[in-house]
Amino acid sequence: MYLRGLEILRSESKNSDEFPFSIPVVKNLDSISFRTNVTFFVGENGSGKSTILEAIAYQCGFNTAGGGKNNFYEVDSSHSALGENIRLSWMPKITNGFFLRAETFYHFASHLDTLPGSLKYYGGRSLHQQSHGEAFLSLFNHRFGKKAIYLLDEPEAALSPARQLALMRVIKQLESDAQFIIATHSPILLGYQDAQILNFDAQAIEEIQYEDTLHYIITKRFLEDRKRVFNDLFDE
Repeated sequence: MYLRGLEILRSESKNSDEFPFSIPVVKNLDSISFRTNVTFFVGENGSGKSTILEAIAYQCGFNTAGGGKNNFYEVDSSHSALGENIRLSWMPKITNGFFLRAETFYHFASHLDTLPGSLKYYGGRSLHQQSHGEAFLSLFNHRFGKKAIYLLDEPEAALSPARQLALMRVIKQLESDAQFIIATHSPILLGYQDAQILNFDAQAIEEIQYEDTLHYIITKRFLEDRKRVFNDLFDE
């Protein structure tokens, strides 16, 4: 592990009723401790997962629009609202890594096309010449390496279930020398063995077991008896 934890920095000049301090988990958060090389953020949309992940990326020196510390390009609304208000605890500190934002990955791929010499680090051809899922896997397989921290915001957005398993293989190959912090809605990714799962749906962030996540519970219920789920869902 490299990143051991983060702490929220508060001051009287910050209005707790304004974003991002208005988000319940941010309002109630003092610190987060990371205890494994693979950590998942889980919770509903708007629960604060991406906000915290962006803040970590900002403090790591990564482009908060997506990329590493040497990727310079801009995307509207990519600035981290919380980035200047957290402190990271390292042991040891590293500067290598990558921040994946699924929603702005198109812009990152366009940025790479302006730097053709860099494409060799992403499989040798433009990410725009690959399907969305293929481009993600090219990133994971060719750009990711050891002694780095990887921040992934909803990587499953472009991945089929089979390719989510392929991502898990990449994580397994690297986790002894790399750290992953992943915000996800995927019950497949969340099942990664021995990962730390932090639940953002409570008033305060808390560690949760895989089988207790709402994502697992809903998926399990649907797979076991989808007719009953449909009856409950559509019953007026």
